[in-house]
Amino acid sequence: MKLEDHDQSVSRFAEGPFRRIPPPNAPAKTKWAVVGAEHSEIVYESDVALHLNLTLQTGLKSLYLRHNPLHPYDHLTRFRLDSSISMADAVKDAVNSAVEGVKNLAISAEQQAEQKGNKAAKPKKEKKAKGDAGDGRPLMLDPAPAFIDHRIQIFEKLKAKYDEEIAQKPREKITITLEDGKNIEGESWVTSPADIARNISKSLFERTVVARLDKGTPDETLWDLERPLEKSCKLELLPFDDPEGKKVFWHSSAHILGEASERRFGCDLCIGPPIEDGFYYEMAIPENGTVEHADHKPLETIVNSIVKEKQVFQRLTLSKDDLLEMFKSNKYKQHIIKDKIPDGSFTTVYRNGPLIDLCRGPHVPHTGRIKQFKIMKNSASYFLGDAKNDSLQRIYGVSFPDKDSMQQHLKFLEEAAKRDHRKIGKEQELFFFHEFSPGSCFFLPHGQIIYNTLQAFLREEYWNRGYQEVGSPNMFNSSLWKISGHWQHYAEDMFTFDVEKEKWALKPMNCPGHCLIFGHRERSYRELPIRMADFGILHRNEASGALTGLTRVRRFQQDDTHVFCTQDQITEEISALFDFLRAVYGKFGFTFKLKLSTRPEGFLGDIETWNKAEAKLTEALDQFTAEGGGAWELNPGDGAFYGPKIDITISDALKREFQCATIQLDFQLPIQFELEYMTSEVIPTKAKEQTQEKEQVEEKKDKAEGADATIAKKPKEPQPGYARPVMIHRAIYGSFERFIAILTEHFAGRWPFWLSPRQVMVIPVMPSANDYVKEVQAVLRKNRLHADIDISGNTMQKKIRTAQLALYNFIMVVGAEEQQARAVNWRNRDDQETQQRGVIVPLDEAVEKLVKLRDERRLENKV
Repeated sequence: MKLEDHDQSVSRFAEGPFRRIPPPNAPAKTKWAVVGAEHSEIVYESDVALHLNLTLQTGLKSLYLRHNPLHPYDHLTRFRLDSSISMADAVKDAVNSAVEGVKNLAISAEQQAEQKGNKAAKPKKEKKAKGDAGDGRPLMLDPAPAFIDHRIQIFEKLKAKYDEEIAQKPREKITITLEDGKNIEGESWVTSPADIARNISKSLFERTVVARLDKGTPDETLWDLERPLEKSCKLELLPFDDPEGKKVFWHSSAHILGEASERRFGCDLCIGPPIEDGFYYEMAIPENGTVEHADHKPLETIVNSIVKEKQVFQRLTLSKDDLLEMFKSNKYKQHIIKDKIPDGSFTTVYRNGPLIDLCRGPHVPHTGRIKQFKIMKNSASYFLGDAKNDSLQRIYGVSFPDKDSMQQHLKFLEEAAKRDHRKIGKEQELFFFHEFSPGSCFFLPHGQIIYNTLQAFLREEYWNRGYQEVGSPNMFNSSLWKISGHWQHYAEDMFTFDVEKEKWALKPMNCPGHCLIFGHRERSYRELPIRMADFGILHRNEASGALTGLTRVRRFQQDDTHVFCTQDQITEEISALFDFLRAVYGKFGFTFKLKLSTRPEGFLGDIETWNKAEAKLTEALDQFTAEGGGAWELNPGDGAFYGPKIDITISDALKREFQCATIQLDFQLPIQFELEYMTSEVIPTKAKEQTQEKEQVEEKKDKAEGADATIAKKPKEPQPGYARPVMIHRAIYGSFERFIAILTEHFAGRWPFWLSPRQVMVIPVMPSANDYVKEVQAVLRKNRLHADIDISGNTMQKKIRTAQLALYNFIMVVGAEEQQARAVNWRNRDDQETQQRGVIVPLDEAVEKLVKLRDERRLENKV
């Protein structure tokens, strides 16, 4: 057997970067665990103080000898096998050869040490350990927690069995179709997306994060790059910039953070998902320990070492019983396994280095892909977001494939922090929150001006577009929610209470109440469509830990509307809603994108109705595109169970995307509430009487059997000559609270004039002009313009500077000259030429221009 140097050409078959075997540093008589071709374990003892793990790479005729004092996957030496010798002999030769090599290295190291000792040794300055927190704590726990080795033993045993099963699977020719339509021949259980990417170009492989198979079909799924394909498929190679690629990249980064946390704290990991701007991991640290800011750098140091090791992400499917055994020391994983995984079923885990985590995947090929990593913050949280559960520690991070992307992100965060609606809301006195009512906003006068102006804008649009505004109760008996289905699926998110021994709830949405309004009297086809609008107050029982400024609240109002129409009217109504979107979002400078979500697997109703509805939505979307509205996207299988929907996302000044508007078709609520309208079809009186007699018989039967009136019964079919309406749920702002948060950050507090609570500030040149200042304010207010005055004792320049910092749209400065001419000297916030000396304008002309600017709802302060 010949000893050869390892090089990068074989690194894909191993689990990290590799070096020569270092001198021995472990107790003597170490056992050598060797896995042969049939995965039978052979154990040898050696007098060399070194732990070695030998793995035969089937078909390569090479034996890989691995060593690492901390991780059994790190160092590697390759041996070429002679086909004429037996496996047992090969293993023995490999062991003996490695032993001799290690002994020689050890002797050589000792000789070099003696030679150095004979030289005059210069004292060296003691260096601080890299990554040290500065408090004397070690970078990592030593020894590592025992549960890590327990997990690895189970994983390796079951992975060997799995590999043997895969090796026995028949290989068949498959066809892989690329995005450009090109077909590539491959072999099932052998060819991987990574193979295909490498064959195209090395740079493509390095840019690709994950593969997507069979997009737009029921078999659509994300796939690990190195995982062999099992059958013919359509293949996409997704980079980091793809939303799905970014999620996978950040999910893999969360696993790296989880490994670093285990190695530093010995913690029990809980969950570590990707989120909108990075990822986090939750954990329980022994003895109720906490994560401090001083832990950030040490954790990043450990992460950097994990990245350099290029740990491979390995996927393995396990039974529920095996999972419970693997994670027996972690009560949080135990809870998730018992709660989420049915008995007798299987799910996957992923391993990178010593970390093994319950995970669906997929992941990047190895940890070396995470070039840039930064811990952003840490906080406390509760397991599963419930304050009744254990308190946990949560660490947030972000990562990127290159340095430039990280720097751009940090710059973006800096700008986003300046625009934070919570910061601006406080500075401009728009709103505040109080501990006596968490998640319920107090709008101050300036904030309420914005709120009322947004609402007035919609009311004007409603009038022009044929909407009818209604009002509905804030609380309902639980019977209503049982009919609608919300009690069965949404009760935990509702505020409930007892009234006269019956359960009631504050309404979290308006739609069931609107169904009662539609159904309170007989309706005719001539009335349809009915467009019903409601600004009613809603309440949702959000977890306290999830409450965030105006973006996540418990008490809010929506621009909630419901259109009741016939199936033939769907296309026309959807097109009208697109026009509504253009009219509203255009006033704020928003662009928007549309995505059609179609029938999910567990849909309700007949497939023919769904097909017709989806066809009508597609027709409306195509018409929108033809009119210059931009291309729309298809999101197959992501519709609600009760109907297809169109999701609308807007893009703000920082290019962030938000989903505010939704257009949702609903076939089920009209059925549940037995809504119907009289059609144009003429039905004989006898048929109607027969239907009514049948219903009366059923009602008598229910009463005789003592049926529970609070339990939803099977809905009645429409009587002859009647049909079910289709219900379209629609919101444009979404909630007013969240939309105001988005607008605050979009405009960075520089409100357009028509929406601004600080439209004009009037300032006197000297105290003698105070009376004219008040007169100017009165004229402005008479025209319903928001005007403030500053007649304090500050200097004029300080007053002007204060008003500029407060971002008033216009500053009017008046003195004796302006008073005599009945004029104002104004400065336009968005016109730098007027900032120094201003422009003198007659007062009446100024008022006329400002009123026109407001009424036209222009985005810029151009007068």
